[in-house]
Order: sequence, then C-alpha cells, then structure tokens
Amino acid sequence: MHRRNILWGAVSALSAVFAASRASAASEAAPSAKLKVVYHLNDLDKVNFVLGNIQNHLDGVGGPDHVTIALVVHGQALRAFHSASVNPELSRRIGQFSKAGIELAACGNTMKSQNVALEDLLPGFIAADRGGVVRIAELQSQGYLYLRP
Repeated sequence: MHRRNILWGAVSALSAVFAASRASAASEAAPSAKLKVVYHLNDLDKVNFVLGNIQNHLDGVGGPDHVTIALVVHGQALRAFHSASVNPELSRRIGQFSKAGIELAACGNTMKSQNVALEDLLPGFIAADRGGVVRIAELQSQGYLYLRP
C-alpha cells in the first residue's frame, strides 16, 4: 500500500508539472492585451523628465501600436505648454506625441486659474473640463495604469 501511495504521488507531481508548463507556454504564446497608461504631470520642473519617460515607454514597447498613453497636465506644469512661450523642442515632442495618438489633456480648472483657453495651448491638447484629477480617475476606471514620475 505504501508503494502505491508513493507511485501515485510521483505521477500526480509529474502531471502537475506538465500542466503548469503547458499553461505557461500557452500564456506566453497568447497575445497580451494592449497596455493603457495615464501619466500625471503637475510639476513644472518635471516636464522634460515626464516627456522623456513617455518617449522611453513608447520605445520600450515598440511604438504607439503596442500601448495607449494619456498625459494629464495640471498645476504649474501647464505653463510649459502655453504656445506663446513654449520651447521649440518641447513643441516638437508634443507634436510627435499627438501624431502618435497620445491623449494630451489639460486640466480645465488650471486653464481657468492661468487664464488660458485651449487655443492658447500647443496643438493636440484637449480640455479636461471637469478637472485633471477627474480625468485621471475616469481613465483609471477604464483600466489605465497610473504613473506619476
């Protein structure tokens, strides 16, 4: 009886290992869902850092076909995107992000406090009329992962 239990245990263990390896192989072969990420930016001194992170993210996954990215800007960081005073390099990067399909959302509350309209911002921005933090929460409820570099 003792030998039969040992043999049965060995067969069970081998079956479990085989099943686990098959499940692992199946999950590796199956295409993964497109990741959705929202970047939160409100610090003026982090604008270039966050834009660099977004570019690294795009490069790391093989381009915009492999990830959906949104950028929500509010607070002092929005000043960097005023078209009247923008750095040309920053303007170029935002243009590329817009063409890549990245959602660029400006907090409506911040726009009011800075007395800027959507047309005063770089092309490609949309207004988050109910606020930047509300837009972030909406995106998170849609399955977006939250990143605040």
